[in-house]
Amino acid sequence: MKRHNNLFERITSFENLLLASRKAQKGKRFKSSVGSFNLEIEKELLQIQYELRNQVYRPGSYKRFFIYDPKKRLISAAPYRDRVVHHALCNIIEPIFDKTFIRDSYACRVGKGTHKAVDRFTKFCRQNRYVLKCDISKYFDSVDHHILFELIARKIKDKNALCLIKLIIDSLNGREGKGIPIGNLTSQFFANIYLNGLDHFIKERLKCGYYIRYVDDFVLLADNKNELHEAKKLISDYLAGLKLNLHPKKSTVSLVSQGTDFLGYKIYPTHRLVKKSNVRRFVRRMKKYRKALFEGKTSLEKISMSIQSWIAHASHADSRHLLTRLGVSQDTRRFLEQYSRQPAGC
Repeated sequence: MKRHNNLFERITSFENLLLASRKAQKGKRFKSSVGSFNLEIEKELLQIQYELRNQVYRPGSYKRFFIYDPKKRLISAAPYRDRVVHHALCNIIEPIFDKTFIRDSYACRVGKGTHKAVDRFTKFCRQNRYVLKCDISKYFDSVDHHILFELIARKIKDKNALCLIKLIIDSLNGREGKGIPIGNLTSQFFANIYLNGLDHFIKERLKCGYYIRYVDDFVLLADNKNELHEAKKLISDYLAGLKLNLHPKKSTVSLVSQGTDFLGYKIYPTHRLVKKSNVRRFVRRMKKYRKALFEGKTSLEKISMSIQSWIAHASHADSRHLLTRLGVSQDTRRFLEQYSRQPAGC
């Protein structure tokens, strides 16, 4: 296996740091931390470069908060300057690893994403009778730092680059050397590396031609359900070597004709629907937005962006009647008005 050297100079070049800062601020330009950084961007980037090249860079403290979408999740957000470093690292090493990823790994990769994964799954549903849907229990909390670093070191030889990678990994959670936070670019990238071996095991050892993974959600399809039950046992054994476990209630074999919950949709061979729980969350969110708007705590522009994002998600399902029933409108203020009257379960 080829190991790559001479990466650190590229990671810490001013040009790469500038590109990293542009990527890190996407969708966050109006945040105060980004604004203050950009006021003296050249000075800030030169300071980061100095710290990295003189081995004195230390990650800052994470800002932690909970989201409820759909279940309670702890988000750990790195300080903005650290996010710039994360992007600078991924700019250089991500292409190295991406070449080793299988075609049907869809999370956080250029040209992939949830909608491509859903389209692929729909195609597979029309070619198979059964699906094994798997979910890894507490995946992000369970990633072992030592195993993760060893997997990265198989491809990276540059000692300075490895020191930076280890520094980032060790700063992630630090709870007995386990866990990577949800919400960071490096976490998403590291999550793909951690399960890349599983992807190849399923494709090459188990000879499964119908397999898709999106982070820790993955599916295998076949015409023989016994084959899938056997695959589940072998996958469980493989994951044990990574100190991971399949979720006992969310890893099941079923008929594709019954519909499969996958990436926010209920998918059948003939059609797909937006999950009911997703629709309920959207309605509740609109009620909160309406209240915040009329209290002056948010703007129509921010709400409109959220609405358009959800419409884009819904439009990848058979959702014409759903959107009509919800009264989705380009007039955001009028659209929100109705949520003073709609029941939460609509």
